[in-house]
Amino acid sequence: MKYILSVFLGAASYGILSTIVVLAYGSGYNLGEVVGSQLLTGFVLAWGLAFVMKWREKRSKATASDGSKKTVTGFVSLTWKQRLLLMAAGTPTAITGLLYYQSLRYIPASLAIILLFQFTWIGVLIQSLSQRKRPNGIMFFTIAILFGGTMLAAGIIEQGAGKFNVMGVVLGLLSAVSYSLFILFSGKAVPSVHPAYRSVWMITGGLILVFILFPPTFLFNGLIWGDLMLYGFLLGMFGAFIPPVLFAVGVPHIGEGMAGILGASELPVAVLLSSFVLNEHVSALQWMGVIIVLIGIALPELLKRKKMSVRNDTGISA
Repeated sequence: MKYILSVFLGAASYGILSTIVVLAYGSGYNLGEVVGSQLLTGFVLAWGLAFVMKWREKRSKATASDGSKKTVTGFVSLTWKQRLLLMAAGTPTAITGLLYYQSLRYIPASLAIILLFQFTWIGVLIQSLSQRKRPNGIMFFTIAILFGGTMLAAGIIEQGAGKFNVMGVVLGLLSAVSYSLFILFSGKAVPSVHPAYRSVWMITGGLILVFILFPPTFLFNGLIWGDLMLYGFLLGMFGAFIPPVLFAVGVPHIGEGMAGILGASELPVAVLLSSFVLNEHVSALQWMGVIIVLIGIALPELLKRKKMSVRNDTGISA
């Protein structure tokens, strides 16, 4: 149960981000300052955790009673080629943040998170194209459910597509594409390394990219000592530090399929906060759409588990 709760809370942490970003914009901060302060906080926290883990590893080896040493692949033992590969794999998450946060300037947070969640079917499309393999019938059915739920949740059926800012919608969809690429690349980049050590180099890559695109003048003009420090700390804590740690704890024990279902908790959390904290109007029909989207996300894994259960029961009865 604790591993399920770990993944659930990790995903829910992501749902807090859009509300914090909107509040930061309301305080007068721009995109570069918001994303830069977030990644800087995540960078410091992630490297701090990595050094603590490395220190504990060395200490446990030094106090081992049998004198044996376990081989642990940490950030010290990585080659520069592996480090650069992880840094490159981390850039899509920075791009996702830039696109997603910029979309919040044009569209409500409740709509932005719905658009971001299109990564669920965009990822399937990218994998199908890269592998030249057509999705099965269940996946097509799932995509249809997701599309219908999105139309409801976004309010398009109630208000019509013309009510929404085109730039905001495009940025939201591009953030979904970027997030799909991040999931694809991050899973293949040096998978043998502990997640904590992988994340520090991925965050480093994202931080460097953001600082190149938006020079961190906030570090020198005094803005960092104002409310920006609070916003950056909250974004870094809930966006770049807590989720990876909780996922690293829970996912190995519950599996990627169940993690994908629990990961959808980000969606209702973001919509709830946008409604209660930002006072955005979310109708009953939109909430119905959110529920349909959640069903669409969970459906493939639930059908897979049911199929496996039937096979096991058949095997036992035979």
